[in-house]
Amino acid sequence: MSIYVGNLSYEVTPDALTQAFAEYGTVKRVQLPTDRETGRLRGFAFVEMETEAEETAAIEALDGAEWMGRDLKVNKAKPREERGPSGGSWGNKSGSSRRY
Repeated sequence: MSIYVGNLSYEVTPDALTQAFAEYGTVKRVQLPTDRETGRLRGFAFVEMETEAEETAAIEALDGAEWMGRDLKVNKAKPREERGPSGGSWGNKSGSSRRY
């Protein structure tokens, strides 16, 4: 299980996030998703701790805490939902020829 960390500063680094959570136990992994289009951080992260007890301690201590000028939203991450095929068509994905 991992921890969802929301409302992060766009200036956050994996090392800074690791240090913040290391106060509550061993950090196994930090993921900072980026926007596919811009490459910019999306303002949230996922942190994996060594044990469930460490995750609980981090969540209790950091949820609502101010860090890097932002009030953090910290809770257990929900499992990722599988996305089915979308019903609509977005743009011309079929590769058919267009003349401009």
